[in-house]
Amino acid sequence: MYRVWNYVTDYSLMLIGGAVIALVWANMAPDSYHALVHFQLWAGGPVGVMEAHEGAPQRVMTLHFLFNDVLMAFFFAIAAKEVWEAVVLREGALRGRKALTPLIATVGGMAGPVVVYLCLAAALGILGDVSRGWAIPTATDIAFSYLVGRVVFGARHPAIGFLLLLAIADDAGGLAILAIFYPSGDVAPAWLLLSLAAAVGVFFLANALPRRLDRGNPDRPRSTWVRRTLGFWPWALAGAVSWYAFQMAGLHPALGLLPIVPTIPHAEREFGVFADEERYQTDLLNVIEHALKVPVQFVLLGFGLLNAGVEFSTISEPTWLVLLGLVIGKPVGITLFGWIAAYPLRLGLPQGMAMRDLPVVGCVAAIGFTVALFVASVAFPAGPVQDAAKMGALFSLGSAVIAIAAGRIFKVRRHV
Repeated sequence: MYRVWNYVTDYSLMLIGGAVIALVWANMAPDSYHALVHFQLWAGGPVGVMEAHEGAPQRVMTLHFLFNDVLMAFFFAIAAKEVWEAVVLREGALRGRKALTPLIATVGGMAGPVVVYLCLAAALGILGDVSRGWAIPTATDIAFSYLVGRVVFGARHPAIGFLLLLAIADDAGGLAILAIFYPSGDVAPAWLLLSLAAAVGVFFLANALPRRLDRGNPDRPRSTWVRRTLGFWPWALAGAVSWYAFQMAGLHPALGLLPIVPTIPHAEREFGVFADEERYQTDLLNVIEHALKVPVQFVLLGFGLLNAGVEFSTISEPTWLVLLGLVIGKPVGITLFGWIAAYPLRLGLPQGMAMRDLPVVGCVAAIGFTVALFVASVAFPAGPVQDAAKMGALFSLGSAVIAIAAGRIFKVRRHV
């Protein structure tokens, strides 16, 4: 948990840098900015976005597709790794009864923004135009939320652990929403069999089979040979196959590495999300995460640069729908469902955490930013509606100020 600041500096500051450059560039020289976003790297290859090129439809690799659909897969793989550890491994943060209250609060934290978004859109008479954006305000930016949470509650307050569980579960729900409700094209589910075959094949051949053959042999020669000789390459190949299958299936290919993550060998014990001890883990999953650390920083820089370039003149109703969905729907949903879990369902709150902390947790969780920006880019086609929704995702960073104010209003006792 004390690696939060390192996580923010490693991943989110680069993203903010790219977003700031994009905002300035798009508002000072919009033509050159959009020329960069849609710059074509090559056409006619097996991957890319379908466009009319030289009179015929074919796949075109643009700079935007490269970052959003290809390279962001590594970011989502890192997020999936944290979720997988929390759910499956011993001492996982989302295992057992201790996780039930924040999990139920997460349901409220995702349902509340949807209700606010859709109700406001209906009241404004624009529901038909913006209904596809209902999932944008369900997102919680895990890094910034935890940074702000530590400012509001202090590093040792039990609400920090609660917020951590909630944000991880929110990420898992967000990945599911992207996969189910936002396909990138016509859905052809038969292609997912190829992704499944890649995951099962690499798990059996490079993970389960060597361990089975080494059973009873403390030297583990076959597992050692696979680890030292083949390294991560079997999983890289399986990941490429799975990514391609997601693209051809019509699902967003940035999620294409998710089926492969659980197949990678991992230490049996989970030290906790952001646990400092993971720096010393030598299992393949943690080694891969460490190797991706620097590249993913630059991926997020490019993602912010290519997605946050919104002209301020595009601010309109979708901006406020996304923003109000976050700043109203998150606190109300988390508080209501958290209360239901803690009292009517008698699941309780973590020791040292009071009911007055729940609305403050909700305000902190209202920072959508990274994932909200990503969902906005796939929910709407490029144009003024998408730009307006993105601006709402960017404005959600202002929830940090609301959370700090809420902490003072509800007299939160900081645990430093």
